[in-house]
Amino acid sequence: MSNLQVCRRCFYCTDHPLGLTLDGQGLCSGCLIHEEKDSLDWSSRWKKLKQLITPYRSADRQNYDCIVPVTGAQDSYYIVYLVKERLGLNPLLVTYNKYFNTPLGIRNLSNLRIRFNCDILCQNVNPVSVKNITRSTLRQFGSIYWPILAGQTVFPVQTAVRYKIPLIMWGAHQGLEQVGMFSHEHEVEMTRRYRKDHDLMGHEADDLLSIFDTLKEEDVWQYRYPDDRDLNAVGVRGLYLGNYVRWDPKAQHEQMMREYGYKTSAFNRTFDCYDFVDCFNYMDLHDQLKLYKHGYSKVTDHASREIRFGRISREKGLRLIRMHEQAPLRYHGQFCAWLGIAPKSLQFMLDQHRNQKFWIQTEVGKWEFNGWSAGHDPREMSDHQAPGLSGSFEATDSLEYDRNAEYITIGKGWP
Repeated sequence: MSNLQVCRRCFYCTDHPLGLTLDGQGLCSGCLIHEEKDSLDWSSRWKKLKQLITPYRSADRQNYDCIVPVTGAQDSYYIVYLVKERLGLNPLLVTYNKYFNTPLGIRNLSNLRIRFNCDILCQNVNPVSVKNITRSTLRQFGSIYWPILAGQTVFPVQTAVRYKIPLIMWGAHQGLEQVGMFSHEHEVEMTRRYRKDHDLMGHEADDLLSIFDTLKEEDVWQYRYPDDRDLNAVGVRGLYLGNYVRWDPKAQHEQMMREYGYKTSAFNRTFDCYDFVDCFNYMDLHDQLKLYKHGYSKVTDHASREIRFGRISREKGLRLIRMHEQAPLRYHGQFCAWLGIAPKSLQFMLDQHRNQKFWIQTEVGKWEFNGWSAGHDPREMSDHQAPGLSGSFEATDSLEYDRNAEYITIGKGWP
């Protein structure tokens, strides 16, 4: 921990899994790139986007103009709003079934396609294979989310090839938004390489097959990225809307709540009520694994983002992190039942992935957190002040919505 450097403004460190740099004043690359949001001419960038998508419009309006990946949460509503209402495109929505679906997420997804009057394709991979992969990725590299990340990033591309719809419209680029991996002006597009290195933690589907594992060909083939020949034949291209729109998740969600009925939920492990309401595990077990492996969790992402937008102070952000980052799990029992594993066995596997830079084992089964947030004085290096939370995050419902806290493995819609 002694060589760990922390940004003076947000809470990201130099060992961030996406990688970042600090300038001479101690500001991270993510904060510096964020400043572009207040300096770029977004009207001009929107006009450039409209020019870019012009060749992809269906000439006779009898076909889809583009593909839009969606879920029952995150930025899905705002992406579809931009694509259909602002750009006037006719999108084909695609969604990958994560099997950890919340009733609220299924409701949101159904409402999304009804309110925007869009067609949708859903991919339901054999649940036996999904469980096999989840057991393997949890054991090998501490991820219960690998098949979800793989499916969500490959199914839209497979669909583009299969239906010969070359344009895919994504939201914001995670590497740009969090750590300033690129500038907005670089206008980076979705690539196979970024997906493997960051979304999939360096492991493609075929990398999961080995003589030391039980996975078979029939388990992984659905997650293979199309080859370059097929991509080039169709001309597949993935644009990130965040390069052309001033991306602000809090403001965007609140607009979608007012205008299109997006519903939200409170979480134990963060103050943000808007993200990931479609999944029982993302802000629960998956988030705890993130803390075990990287020494920070999603509440740090949310606090850092709100500091950059000037809506909270650094002191307020640290208090929120300490309040939420070790909050107890609520839904790990459902995961154990789904995977067919005892809670003690699950905890044993989770403990194998604790990063010793951040966790000290004091006795058998007991650990002490030694992450940066545990010992930092918020008054140190604080140069980015705000009067406090600028508007609250509103939870309109619960993840359970109108039923019990059980996975909806197949959600066909909502009345």
